Amino acid sequence: MTLDRFDRGSLDPDDGEVQTAEVVVTDDVLVKAFALGPGATLDPHEHGDSTNVFHVLDGTVTVLQDGEEERVSAPGVVLHERGVPHGARNDGDDVVVFTASLCPLPGSG
Repeated sequence: MTLDRFDRGSLDPDDGEVQTAEVVVTDDVLVKAFALGPGATLDPHEHGDSTNVFHVLDGTVTVLQDGEEERVSAPGVVLHERGVPHGARNDGDDVVVFTASLCPLPGSG
């Protein structure tokens, strides 16, 4: 049995591309992996009923949150409170990988 649910090798985006993979899906939490190729952007969005946490696993990502920007390097953790617009951008030359955990899932409570 293996406890590790994430295969980093499954994500290999091209320049400007965002790739995703669901890592954990239960009735009350979603953990999704994101790989951003150089120049790629995950557009700002919000989750009104859920908290979202980024865990930066590889590289340095520019985190967009409520109109502000901050570069966060691995290993890094970023909290996005409920209803706060957030996104991410890769301003570097290498692929950036992070997970996003969403809890509770909309409609689960």
